[in-house]
Amino acid sequence: MTILFDGDVNVHYGQVYLESAGHEGFSDPMEACFAGQANGLAGAATPGGVFLITGLHTGHVPITVELHDRAPALDEEWEEIVEVSFRPLGQMSLTEWAGQASYELDVEQVDLRVRYCALGMDEAGDQDTRLDDEPGYDRYLLQLWPAPQAPDTVVKQTSEQAAYWHTAYAAKA
Repeated sequence: MTILFDGDVNVHYGQVYLESAGHEGFSDPMEACFAGQANGLAGAATPGGVFLITGLHTGHVPITVELHDRAPALDEEWEEIVEVSFRPLGQMSLTEWAGQASYELDVEQVDLRVRYCALGMDEAGDQDTRLDDEPGYDRYLLQLWPAPQAPDTVVKQTSEQAAYWHTAYAAKA
């Protein structure tokens, strides 16, 4: 396992993105990113990007991005777990809302499975905005590994926030 990123990212509107060259700025409407999917937390329906939803509306959230050579074991500590397929179109990055900052991720351009895990989404949603000196409630993990394309799936869902997003945008188109 290789850690590609481990730090805080600044989110606005509860959004952060996995992007690849040619897909910067997430110009696709949110609805298109989740079209036909079962989950509403990791939208991978448009080529070259994954639209990620957080519980916190505005502020910094900790996120770790890991690269594995095969599917890692599930860690039941996480309250929310979804998986999507993704193929980078070029150099990959973890990108903050409106491109405020971008963190390069050294990943080959192969079909990947992305497991998005979350903890504390409801508490962070209740907090809404986190100032720099305030404690955080949510945290996130992205696990990537080479895998053939497959339908997205909700592996685990416990929070009201995740339940809302799974019904708000998933499987609408």
